[in-house]
Amino acid sequence: MLAERGARVVILDLPRSSGEQVAGELGKEAAFLSGSVTSEEDVRQAVAAAGELRILINCAGVGSAARIAGRQGPFPLDAFRRVIDVNLVGTFNALRLAATRMSELEALDGERGVIVNTASIAAFEGQVGQAAYAASKAGIVGLTICAARDLAGQLVRVCTIAPGTFDTPLLAGLDERVRESLAAAIPHPQRLGHPDEYAQLACHIVENQVLNGETIRLDGALRMAPR
Repeated sequence: MLAERGARVVILDLPRSSGEQVAGELGKEAAFLSGSVTSEEDVRQAVAAAGELRILINCAGVGSAARIAGRQGPFPLDAFRRVIDVNLVGTFNALRLAATRMSELEALDGERGVIVNTASIAAFEGQVGQAAYAASKAGIVGLTICAARDLAGQLVRVCTIAPGTFDTPLLAGLDERVRESLAAAIPHPQRLGHPDEYAQLACHIVENQVLNGETIRLDGALRMAPR
């Protein structure tokens, strides 16, 4: 959707992702770089490849389901650290490096850049077994207003989208009855969210200069139950 609006797009994703295919479909105005948001060097290379970097969409993320104290013992600390490292530290890594590059640019129409992070409604209503995921996403929510205030002097805006249950590859592998149950829990519209609806909001944040420091729920009025 950004490419359709005239943006040159650089995709940073893991080597096993579909990033290269997506970049190929977008054409000569898109590029794919293999790497991880947890790596300072990988993100630096992506920032350099972007050149005049004006927009960052932070949407890398992983999950790990386990109870804090369950039948298998305590939540594995390495698993908790990995989720925090990818979701929260990875988001901050990309944010800090992109913001530094944006601050070096000439201002256009009163601003230098826009950063859109991705949290989750799990940041507010974390479910059973989702301690690591909910904590990582809550960290992104807490980071948002602080980053917006930190970067105001550089004329860089920061917002976060907190999606509900979306029809992503993660949910595509679930049993159809489970998918139907997830959709039925959403007040309206009673269906899973579509990725292009996330994209629409991300583009609106970029285009609307008054949106700054805000986390926006995108969930059809869903409030997550404990399970």
